[in-house]
Amino acid sequence: MSMQEIIDHARALEDVVELAPAPGSEFPEVAWGDHFFYHSPDGRIPERGQPFATIVTKDYPGDELSELGGPGRFRLNIHVGRARFGELVSPDEDDYATADRVIPHPLYARQGWVAVVTPGPRSVGLAIGLLGEAHAAAVARAERRG
Repeated sequence: MSMQEIIDHARALEDVVELAPAPGSEFPEVAWGDHFFYHSPDGRIPERGQPFATIVTKDYPGDELSELGGPGRFRLNIHVGRARFGELVSPDEDDYATADRVIPHPLYARQGWVAVVTPGPRSVGLAIGLLGEAHAAAVARAERRG
């Protein structure tokens, strides 16, 4: 599945807003080309809270283990929560560069984040399902708060 297809799928979820920093925006250059997905019924990027999913297109300083510098490589990151995380991956996993499989997020695993480097035939079905679960959890959190 292409990055654009994943972006389109996330955009189609109810009440999703996307932050996609672009060249010349007020956001740091390192974030240009990346995508951050939030649940937001009012259509604005929330001032507080984290996205439920992100797509990064390059290595960040201190986050180079996924080796995103190669052509066509990107990483889908999904907040699944700690309980679901334990069902999906081993917290001891240390291969963060292999494509097409669900892995702990290299930096945010303890917070319940998983990642998939360049989703493909082995992982895309699960990844899309997890994206839906993460969105549903974000909706539930908003309802509890509001």
